[in-house]
Amino acid sequence: MAVGEQFQTNALIITSIFHMLARQAMFFRHVFDAERRIAHIREDCHTKLSRSRDRFEAERHKRLRRYRRLKAAALQVCLQQQVERKLWKREWTYGQAFWSSVLNKFDDEQWREHFRMSRSTFESVLQLLEPALSKQTTNWRKPLEARQRLAIVLWWLATPSEYRNVACLFGVGISTVCVLVRQVTAAIKRSLLKRFICLPTGDGLQSSLRGFTERGYPMCAGAVDATHIPVITPKDRPHAYCNPRGWHSVVLQAVVDHSCCFTDIYVGSPGGTPDARVLTSSPLYKKAENLDGYLFPRENARTVNGVEIPVHLIGDAAYPLKPWLMKEFSQHERLTPEQCSFNRRLGSARTVVQNAFARLKGRWRCLLKRNNVDIALVPDIVTACCILHNVCELNKEDFLPEWSAELGEDLQEPDMEAFHGDEALGPQAVRQAVMSIL
Repeated sequence: MAVGEQFQTNALIITSIFHMLARQAMFFRHVFDAERRIAHIREDCHTKLSRSRDRFEAERHKRLRRYRRLKAAALQVCLQQQVERKLWKREWTYGQAFWSSVLNKFDDEQWREHFRMSRSTFESVLQLLEPALSKQTTNWRKPLEARQRLAIVLWWLATPSEYRNVACLFGVGISTVCVLVRQVTAAIKRSLLKRFICLPTGDGLQSSLRGFTERGYPMCAGAVDATHIPVITPKDRPHAYCNPRGWHSVVLQAVVDHSCCFTDIYVGSPGGTPDARVLTSSPLYKKAENLDGYLFPRENARTVNGVEIPVHLIGDAAYPLKPWLMKEFSQHERLTPEQCSFNRRLGSARTVVQNAFARLKGRWRCLLKRNNVDIALVPDIVTACCILHNVCELNKEDFLPEWSAELGEDLQEPDMEAFHGDEALGPQAVRQAVMSIL
C-alpha cells in the first residue's frame, strides 16, 4: 500500500515537471519568434533606408553635375560677351578724372600743399609700404592701386575733410575710405614704426647731445611732454576721457630730439589721466626704472663733484624728478639766481617738444578735430601721423606758415598739472650737478 502511494506521488511530480518544461519551451519559442521578427523588421528598415539614401545621393550628384554644367556655361557666356558685373562697384567718372589730374597735372607746390610732402618723399614712402598695400587683381574686380590708397589716406590725414568729401573727391565709396584709413594706418605702424621712431643710439645719440648742448642744456637726449588729441564722446567710460578743459581726448606722450623728431611715443591714455600717471604707465618709464635710471648707455655719463650725471630727458613740472628725467625747480619765489638760470635753460631746451607738437598737428590736421572714428582706431592714426611727421622732418620738407595749428576756442589744450610727490635725494643731487656745469 505504501509503495503504491509513493509511486503515485512520484508520477504526479514528474507530470508537473513535464508541464512546467513544456510551458518554458513554449515561452522560449515565442521569444525566439519575436526576436526573429524584430531582426526581419530591422533588416527590412535598414534595406529601405539604404535604398532611400542611395536615391538621395544619386539625385544630389545629379543636381550638382547640372549646377556645374550651368555655371560653366554661364561663365563661358560671360567671358565670350565680356560682360562686366555692375554689382561690384559704381563708376565714378569725376573721381577717375580727379585722380588722373593729381598724378599728371599737380606740380610740386600743389603736391606739398595737399599731401604735406613732396612727390619724391611720397614715392619713397610708397616704396616702403607697397608690399603691404598692394592687393591681388582678380577676374571679377580690379583693386585700387597702392599709390591711390596711400594718397586717399594722406589727403584725409592732412585735411579736416569728412569721409564723404574724400570719397566724392577720389571717386570711391564712403566705406572704402573708412577701410583704407584702417588698413593704411595699420600698415604704416607695422612697417615703419621701428624704422623711424626709436630712442637715439651711437652717432644719433651723440648728435642729440650736441644739439641740446647748443641749445644751452648739456647731457640731454630728448624732451618729453604730452598733448591731447580730440575724440568723439566714447561709449565706454566717457567721463575718463574728459580732460580738465571739458572736452574728450586721448593723450599722446612723446619724446622729441633736438631736431623736432619723435624718438618715443605712447598714445591712447584717456584724456582725464594726469601726465605723471601717463608716464608711469608707459613702456619708457618701465624701461628706465628696470635699467636703474640709465635710459641711455652708462658710458656716456659724466661725473661732476662726485655725482654721476647720466644722459637724461627733460620735462616740465607735471613729471616726477628722476635720475633719467630732469625738471625745473619749483617754488619760484624762493629760487637762487643759479636755480633761475637752470630753469630758463631747461625751459628753452624743452621748447623742441612744443614745436614738434605744433608741426605735427599743423601738418596732419585730422588731429585738430573730433574724428568720427572708433576710439580703438585713434592710437593707430596718431602713430601713423607721428611716423609721417618724422619722414617729412628727416627729408627736410618745408612747413608752410598757413599750416600753423590753431585749436578752436572749445578745444584749447588743458593747463599743466604740477606733480607734487616727494623728490628723492639722488635725482636732486643729479640736478644740482647739472646746474653746476651750466
